[in-house]
Amino acid sequence: MSPVIPIHTDSGCSDAPVLRERGQREVFCGLTGIIWLHRKMQDAFFLVVGSRTCAHLVQSAAGVMIFAEPRFATAILDERDLAGLADAQDELDRVVQRLLERRPDIRLLFLVGSCPSEVIKLDLSRAAARLNQRFNPQVRVLNYSGSGIETTFTQGEDACLAALAPELPAAPAPAEPELLIVGTLADVVEDQFSRLLTAMGVKRFAFFPSRRSTSLPAVGPNTRLLLAQPFLGDTARALEARGAQRIPAPFPLGAEGSAAWLQAAGAALGLTPDVVSRAIAPARQRAEQALAPHRAALAGRRVFFFPDSQLELPLARFLARELGMELVEVGTPYLHRQHLAEELAWLPAGTALAEGQDVEKQLDRCRAARPDLVVCGLGLANPLEAEGMTTKWSIELVFTPIQGFEQAADLAGLFTRPLHRRQLLAA
Repeated sequence: MSPVIPIHTDSGCSDAPVLRERGQREVFCGLTGIIWLHRKMQDAFFLVVGSRTCAHLVQSAAGVMIFAEPRFATAILDERDLAGLADAQDELDRVVQRLLERRPDIRLLFLVGSCPSEVIKLDLSRAAARLNQRFNPQVRVLNYSGSGIETTFTQGEDACLAALAPELPAAPAPAEPELLIVGTLADVVEDQFSRLLTAMGVKRFAFFPSRRSTSLPAVGPNTRLLLAQPFLGDTARALEARGAQRIPAPFPLGAEGSAAWLQAAGAALGLTPDVVSRAIAPARQRAEQALAPHRAALAGRRVFFFPDSQLELPLARFLARELGMELVEVGTPYLHRQHLAEELAWLPAGTALAEGQDVEKQLDRCRAARPDLVVCGLGLANPLEAEGMTTKWSIELVFTPIQGFEQAADLAGLFTRPLHRRQLLAA
């Protein structure tokens, strides 16, 4: 049985200086989050109020066939709307009316703001309130911003769940403590965690977002909040305002991270470490065995993280501690010190940390360091590949199920494959 490793083995990078940069950025917008959100929430529809560029972005990212019936669409703002010659609120009402007549299966409709809708100051909160009054209770209508003007792409999920949090039912006051796992997880990952929690003896747990909007979890003072994603700052605040208490924990990436995440959940619910260790031991052992060949391929390799998804710190911790990689620089769009305290404590002391982006300066540092692997967005990957560097698309780390024991080797494989490909091309 694997030993229980304390989260705070040393201070790591808890008090490490952080280089804060504000300059040109290379990121996707929050509309990208619709791709994994609409797969999770099976009766929700995402109506983007934006331009044809917005429509092409979401369509391309989703890879939906033209004859499919996806649960997202774009209400196109054309020249008349942008010039103020049409009443955009009336136009939006007509679009929603046609949509709901065609799709009676919709129970939750999100109006998603974009850069164009925000530029013309289209008040989607007002539209959502008006439409919700008209169509509720058959359809609940909410709104959030997916604009990329000031945010990175994973914040689309944060904005969506923060908008949905006030809609959660109130938990009864005398209720027993209940675990609420927050963050969009693939169904297979959610099922795996459900089995592990049941084996631990946890009887009351729920996931947010839930698969259907008609079965939203309750929240209240006895809710114990466990984040599954590090980019949910607004969502966590909204749930804490409802009385939920956040459980400090690293994120469930890799064998070690997943074990510590479940140990933190167990401790918050009154379980002893031994009980949790026995329940998760078989899954953890499988994960550690599956990681061994990846460690042999990655140990001693140097990796550079450009800021993109806010997953960078947990990923860097996983690569350094479980796979033996050396961290040249770990950049992240935003460093939430409270939510990432456990991850910072686990990073190797002396790790170079950067928050925000000034892409030209970061490119200069990356070129000077010549790391073995660069984790970055699509906009930087091809130019760096042309310069002879090996890259990993950071967006793939969000689209792929990577949480939990059973996915630990899959996560490691996302980093070994680019290096293997480079070796084959050089042969």
